[in-house]
Amino acid sequence: MDMFTQMEKKRFWILVIIVSISGFSQGMLLPLISAIFERDGVSSALNGLNATGLYIGTLLVSPFMEAPLRRFGYKPVIIGGGILVFCSLLLFPLWKSVVFWYILRLLIGIGDHALHFSTQTWITSFSPQQRLGRNIAIYGLSFGTGFAVGPLFVPLVNFFEGLPFIVSGLLCMLAWSLVFKLKNDFPDVMKGNVVTERFVTRFKATFVVAWLAFLGPFGYGFLESSLNAMYPVYALRNGIDLTTVSFILVAFSVGGMVSQLPLGMLSDQIGRRRVFLIALGGGAASFGVASVLETSTAAVLSLFFVAGLFVGSIYSLGISYMSELTPKQLLPTGNLLCGIFFSIGSLTGPFLGGLFLEFEASFSFLLLIAMFLGTLFVALLVGGTRATSTTA
Repeated sequence: MDMFTQMEKKRFWILVIIVSISGFSQGMLLPLISAIFERDGVSSALNGLNATGLYIGTLLVSPFMEAPLRRFGYKPVIIGGGILVFCSLLLFPLWKSVVFWYILRLLIGIGDHALHFSTQTWITSFSPQQRLGRNIAIYGLSFGTGFAVGPLFVPLVNFFEGLPFIVSGLLCMLAWSLVFKLKNDFPDVMKGNVVTERFVTRFKATFVVAWLAFLGPFGYGFLESSLNAMYPVYALRNGIDLTTVSFILVAFSVGGMVSQLPLGMLSDQIGRRRVFLIALGGGAASFGVASVLETSTAAVLSLFFVAGLFVGSIYSLGISYMSELTPKQLLPTGNLLCGIFFSIGSLTGPFLGGLFLEFEASFSFLLLIAMFLGTLFVALLVGGTRATSTTA
């Protein structure tokens, strides 16, 4: 029986549009600022370090997100997060400074996480069980759409350096304004004894049962940040122009958008772990082949699209896997941990990418990505086998 009311459908689609803000701001900021810093002669290591601001902001605010959500509800947290994001975007053109831009990225990380955590928890709390997988896939698709559109705004920097920031800030404000059409609500699953438990206790309990699922957000965070923050620098040094780099990054995002719903539905049929393994294995193989054929722009663009088909959905696959493994009362903590592991992965990407470019490794940057995905594949294969044998 369809338990999704008309009001819940309206709420769902507004939340889906709002979460695209997060994907859009991240998808645009990472390649845009990396390209600007590269043009200005900023070192690769400092460039990579600056890209971590977005995710350090997320990590800093994560332990404090549950309390305001319980006290004020979903809507005020979304409003606060949205204001932080679009105000920070509009402040970028005012003063060009590595430190100032790092602080702004830190604030955008905090705002993005407020948007992510509140919308994600709201959707998982009111979605009926039979629609949960589908709704999470659409949620991931929305983030991916925003993320794919983001890099297309990077070439605006050729007209005026502050133009991409201004246009994106105004677009974010427009999407964010839809939240005022929603009635505030509170997370029922956080009431009762769970509220009194310490965050660390809930953290441990959730991690024990669902650590395999967190490989999805962790892996996607690594891919998103390393491809969007450091790959443009690598590509520019290898003679690929900025517009072509933007299209290569969009190809990856579009691949993820195309496969989001089909992979989500397939995981409902054959199991989350199996689809997860297929995605990681296919992604590792795609980037491995791309590293060999990277002298051909057409081949790289095509293989980025294929890689996106496989691993562009691992964030939403991770969320649905977590929802399946985690008890209902720990679901908000599980959603919070998805954001934390996404941020850890996002911090790891620019750090390793920056080191790679600084020391000018003899192998391809894309091979580094392939090896990372291969490592996750082995961890999921071995970890999942052990978990199965333990419960058997």
